[in-house]
Amino acid sequence: MAGSDSELVPQARLSGPMPWVIAIMVALTAIALAAGLALGNAVVAATAEIEGGVTVQVIEPRPELRKQEVARALDALKQLPGIQSMRLVPQEELDRLVAPWLGSREESQGDMTIPVPALIDVRLDKPATPARVATVEKALLQAAPSARVDAQANWLRPVFDAIVSLQWLAIALVVLFAGALSAAVLLAARSALGANRDTIEIVHLLGGTDAQIARVFQRSIAWDAAGGGAVGLALAIVVILSLGRRFAELGAGLVTSGALGWTDWLVLALVPGFATLLAMLTARLTVMHALRKML
Repeated sequence: MAGSDSELVPQARLSGPMPWVIAIMVALTAIALAAGLALGNAVVAATAEIEGGVTVQVIEPRPELRKQEVARALDALKQLPGIQSMRLVPQEELDRLVAPWLGSREESQGDMTIPVPALIDVRLDKPATPARVATVEKALLQAAPSARVDAQANWLRPVFDAIVSLQWLAIALVVLFAGALSAAVLLAARSALGANRDTIEIVHLLGGTDAQIARVFQRSIAWDAAGGGAVGLALAIVVILSLGRRFAELGAGLVTSGALGWTDWLVLALVPGFATLLAMLTARLTVMHALRKML
């Protein structure tokens, strides 16, 4: 029986639809998983960068009074405990930021120039909780009456919520692809059982057990899943690297911070192995269940 196991389900490796179905499922799973990991990296990096960030806007429209309030605000901030650093954003940098919406100063004429608030980028030594933001506001109340204080994390909260939703979508896709892979293996195993029903009955008459027969199908599916998984992972890596290069060209901080690390690549490398184990388990359970009904 042991010597004839491999002949029970005769088929050439990497032939027929099964290996290619597995390759497609593994590729899609790896791409969805990579997207989820990249989104997670972006959220973690952005949160670490801005959780202690506070922006002070001095919205006084008159330039001279605005300069005076900015100077007093900087002095007041220096007296506060827990201030790690502060930076007055240069006017040239502000002009570049608002130019796409308000136009450049050269394009504006006389009194038509829209006043741009002065911005002070403040870094706290701890997360910018509402209580700490209120402390900063209180300190600036007398020094700069037109100052407005905002925690930078509040600006990106809707973005973070959207990214978390996309992460859950990626997880759902991984689960769906795993289910589709199991379904494909189940159908393939049933088809192979039906095609080899007469052979299986003869093996039973010769003393072969259900476990031995299931092992044959399990081994056959394992080879198909391993080959298809390797091909699928190779395709996924090509797609992931191509997309990563395109996103890197954008130069956006939130995008570039989502680059995959070596641990992420290690997780992706485990996808074919997981697919092979899932296929073997599905094949074994399917065959054992079907053989019980045949007796």
